[in-house]
Amino acid sequence: MMDDFSSKKYFGACPHDCPDTCAMLYELKNEKLARVTGNPDHPMTRGGLCVKLKNYEERHYHPDRLLYPHKRIGKKGSNEFERISWHEALETVSNKWKDIISEYGPQAIIPYSYLGNQGLVHGLNGGDSFFNKMGATVCERTFCGEGSCTAYLSTVGPTAGLDPESYIHSKYIVIWACNSVSTNLHHWAIVNDAKKKGAKVVVIDSYRSRTAKEADWHISPKPGTDGALAMAIINHIINSDLVDKDYVSKYTNGFDELKNHVQERSPKWASEITGISEDDIKKLALEIATEQPVGIRIGVALERHNGGGQTIRAVTCIPALTGSWKHVGGGITQFPVWEHPYKFDVICRPDWIPKGTRVVNALQIGRALLGENIDKSIPLKSMMCWNANPVTQAPETEKIVEALQREDFFLVSAEHFISDTASFADILLPASMGAEQEDMILSWGHLYLTYNEKCVDSPGEALPNYEIFRRLAKLMGYEDEQFKWSDEKCLENYVDWAAPASKGITLDYLKKNGFARLNVGCKDTRAPHKNGNFPTASGKCEFIIKNAKNFVAGPFRQMYDDYQPGQDLPELPDYVPPNESHGTNPELAKKYPLNIISPKSHAFLNSCYANMDDKQKVQGDQFILINQIDAKNRNVNNEDKVKVFNERGSFEGVVKVTDDVSPGIVVATLGYWRQLNKTGTVNSISTAKLADMGNAPTFSDNLVEVSKIS
Repeated sequence: MMDDFSSKKYFGACPHDCPDTCAMLYELKNEKLARVTGNPDHPMTRGGLCVKLKNYEERHYHPDRLLYPHKRIGKKGSNEFERISWHEALETVSNKWKDIISEYGPQAIIPYSYLGNQGLVHGLNGGDSFFNKMGATVCERTFCGEGSCTAYLSTVGPTAGLDPESYIHSKYIVIWACNSVSTNLHHWAIVNDAKKKGAKVVVIDSYRSRTAKEADWHISPKPGTDGALAMAIINHIINSDLVDKDYVSKYTNGFDELKNHVQERSPKWASEITGISEDDIKKLALEIATEQPVGIRIGVALERHNGGGQTIRAVTCIPALTGSWKHVGGGITQFPVWEHPYKFDVICRPDWIPKGTRVVNALQIGRALLGENIDKSIPLKSMMCWNANPVTQAPETEKIVEALQREDFFLVSAEHFISDTASFADILLPASMGAEQEDMILSWGHLYLTYNEKCVDSPGEALPNYEIFRRLAKLMGYEDEQFKWSDEKCLENYVDWAAPASKGITLDYLKKNGFARLNVGCKDTRAPHKNGNFPTASGKCEFIIKNAKNFVAGPFRQMYDDYQPGQDLPELPDYVPPNESHGTNPELAKKYPLNIISPKSHAFLNSCYANMDDKQKVQGDQFILINQIDAKNRNVNNEDKVKVFNERGSFEGVVKVTDDVSPGIVVATLGYWRQLNKTGTVNSISTAKLADMGNAPTFSDNLVEVSKIS
């Protein structure tokens, strides 16, 4: 029997904040998106999609989809809106912004976006040229990996490092602070293939995640202490004469200084800090040094505490110490995006930013909107939010909610649904979804360019993000040619098609094939630093960095280079203790004795999909994992309703008593919507303090208490 699907399949690309950037195939029925599958020809996707994307077509036509522009008619946060025309919506926005600029200047307006869409045209940086032209406050977006970037780039430079596909050749694989089964599924498939060939898989994570349960060996350091473990590994490798002396002498800087520096960072010292036995630390160090090729996959969670940058500096030094880079399948994987040929200066236009424009960090948006950390003579009076949901995803949620309730604050939200943040908007703008717009989706987890073809019209009156900015630019009087480019023209200009990595690849090729592997070596032969060739100033791996300053990589701050964090960076890697722990803050720990970890949810993608019934069914209600000892001490039983709280806020959930977490630790995954939970979300308790490098978040550096709800 015929299934009535159109005979043609269209090329898609998953737009979400995930390293896999899956290549997809769109199929239509009656001119509507009817089926979405993984592209079986793509070497990473291999035809499969994760639980989040398996019915992607249903999200396009969800009954709660925002289809038309609306204006607020009720109290902020009440979800009381009235449908209006695009003309009225954009006239209202542009006139309000002109009034604000006239009275306070353009820095009274701030853009707010992240990776709800990873497209070059419609994603994170899609509105940067518009707001840079305006002269608005620059938003520094450091939710996920930016401290890792600072540490990694300072050590080995902008290299893609170990190709995720090359793990098939690894004999020993360390997955460090990454729950691959839930957040990097297609790389996990490659790891499993290597495991079948005999590779040993070690997972280092502070709780027994889905991935840890699949490992040959799970190592569980206390939250925020991975840096001590890394330093002790370096100590044992050096003091046990396990260093690849030839590689170190030729291709690294600062070995003698590092050797002297780590002498007090022994496995015994680290054992007392991390809770890992001295013997296990020595065993791990020995195996990392000798079971070559060793592949280390670090996750973004590794940065999410006070000393996250220094932790990643230490881990990034290990492959050079052991000579792992000499082997196919050896080295470390951070973000392969560093070898992608994107022209961020063209996308963002930092040359349009007026000199002296201030910077506000997205993690501290609540503080900024309340005037706590900005020049009060230029208050923030308006924000436009797209591809982001700070009320759910940003720390110090209660401050954000308080600020968004200001009657003198004008919020514009371009969204698919009335999210927690959008519920506070003055103007709602309906945005197009994946199959409804042309784009190329950035990947930070593999070495392919991935094209997304527009194959259906948006329902209702939804528009692609960049089309919204085109229309706003016209109303604001911005006549630059860039604001007249079509999406296709943007792609022609946003990619360096003449770069060596792009050799043989054109936009026409991508339209015909859907994806293309960059010319950066193949998975079976790629060993980019076999003979050094690190893209650092010296061409070597920098164990020691001198006269270096803290910075945030350009794409995460609209390519603006002024007002970087600028603090002196330590010359050598080291362990930096967490801000909130029994050892560093005993008085706080008396009130709030439990460390909380807030990893990504298995069935949500950040807060995307958390409003869909089928995903909620898979994920379940907001839960709190707690050890039996801690549960007993609080008279809490399995399935009891509890409140998790500290001085910053609280949220509620259902207890799951388990030995997947150690005593003193609780786990609550993020992404749940405040509107649906009614009692706050996990980031209600999170601090907006920034980590030691790259202004990274400290989501895993928070103390809480748990109490039973009667």
